[in-house]
Amino acid sequence: MTTTFKDFRNNVKPNWCPGCGDFSVQAAIQRAAANVGLQPDNLAVVSGIGCSGRISGYINSYGFHGIHGRSLPIAQGVKMANRDLTVIASGGDGDGFAIGLGHTIHAIRRNIDITYIVMDNQIYGLTKGQTSPRSDAGFVTKSTPEGSIESSLSIMEMAISAGATFVAQSFSTDLKDLTALIEAGMNHKGFSLINVFSPCVTYNKVNTYDWFKQNLTKLATIDGYDPHNRELAMQTLMKHNSLVTGLIYQNQEQKSYQEVIKGYSESPLSKQELAIDEDEFNKLVAEFM
Repeated sequence: MTTTFKDFRNNVKPNWCPGCGDFSVQAAIQRAAANVGLQPDNLAVVSGIGCSGRISGYINSYGFHGIHGRSLPIAQGVKMANRDLTVIASGGDGDGFAIGLGHTIHAIRRNIDITYIVMDNQIYGLTKGQTSPRSDAGFVTKSTPEGSIESSLSIMEMAISAGATFVAQSFSTDLKDLTALIEAGMNHKGFSLINVFSPCVTYNKVNTYDWFKQNLTKLATIDGYDPHNRELAMQTLMKHNSLVTGLIYQNQEQKSYQEVIKGYSESPLSKQELAIDEDEFNKLVAEFM
């Protein structure tokens, strides 16, 4: 049965601030899911904590709202248990690049077949506006009233250095481009990282919609850019201070985690018969007596 983005809507009304970029991210996920031919029960969305963490409850699919920084281990477990599901992990820049950074790095190097969408607003929005790992040096917030003395984490360069096989970046106002990137991430056999500039209209008065429009460069406008050239990707990111949108890098040669793990059944764990008879149960218990 053919689906449309409306099939991925539910009756839960988002309570994000009017104008929040996360509305567009939600719409892009719904459109991408329909465009790649998914049914709602083929999709699982796992989120962490923060304004963006609410997204798993706003999409008609399987959903799991995890704890701060832990969307990736949950999402990986879901994928390992049911390889037939398309799994999206989501969260904010604080969730994924602060408390959850360790999980992000290891999910990247593991190359498990899931898509990770980060709504990057360069601030902690849910807790009323503190500096995040993506805030620029000098950024004034409630936690840094004299300006941040720390530099911003260059997440795109970090991901490529860690061995990421799919790295992309978009802007929440560019729904068409964002939808296409999420589709490509879903179709990629391996870990896909999509960072989305999603302005916080309430607490971040620096990195606004107008600021991004003035500072972002579309990779599609750079003559000769090749997203399969790792060295070129790094050079381009450094040249443009990572303020680019589009498919930054993709390695289609490296196999995903599921393709190389030994003994990983083609039949999902969730569909296997796991019941054991009483004699077998008693034998197992006896081993611990």
